[in-house]
Amino acid sequence: MPEFRELLDGYHRFRRNDYYRHKGRWEDLAEGQHPPVMIIACCDSRVDPATVFDLVPGQAFVLRNVANLVPPFQSEAGLAGARSAIEFGVTGLGVRHIVVMGHGACGGIKAALAGGDQGAPGHSFLDNWISLIDGPRDAVLADHACEDKQLALEQAAIRHSLANLRTFPYIAEREAAGSLKLHGCHFTIGTGRLLLLDEASGRFVND
Repeated sequence: MPEFRELLDGYHRFRRNDYYRHKGRWEDLAEGQHPPVMIIACCDSRVDPATVFDLVPGQAFVLRNVANLVPPFQSEAGLAGARSAIEFGVTGLGVRHIVVMGHGACGGIKAALAGGDQGAPGHSFLDNWISLIDGPRDAVLADHACEDKQLALEQAAIRHSLANLRTFPYIAEREAAGSLKLHGCHFTIGTGRLLLLDEASGRFVND
């Protein structure tokens, strides 16, 4: 199985090329990180934020999970991983922007539309996680005028995660003070197109 060897080959290319191009930056980053942006993205292998946004090391603090979801502030301990990363990004690192980045053909969204029993038999962490968007899913399924329910729920989940972010007191306070801004976006894999959420209209539009 050559897959892990391919990872190591990639590491050696990184050492020979990109590392030396940014050697000074890596040395500075060894002293600490001060990313201005936090990105909450899906763990899907096709939508790496560093690739999509052409990031350099230290530019963004990234949280990735199934379907780029954010639990509300008052949530059970089993969802503390995402909440702790958000807390660290905002209160520890002082990020000035949080971006919720959804994407097309999302497997987590497809699982939500299909209903339960999507993970391992018996207790499923996946079922528990995607239940975070039961409300938006039910609304999308009930909308008989909606033809593309996959896309509709992908975008609804972004709006829902932004609403959940605002249940975190330190996020609400910083947003009200103007020191933190929240953004939503949706990336289409096949076209490479990124749409931004206009929260005033609730629509996703071109940059």
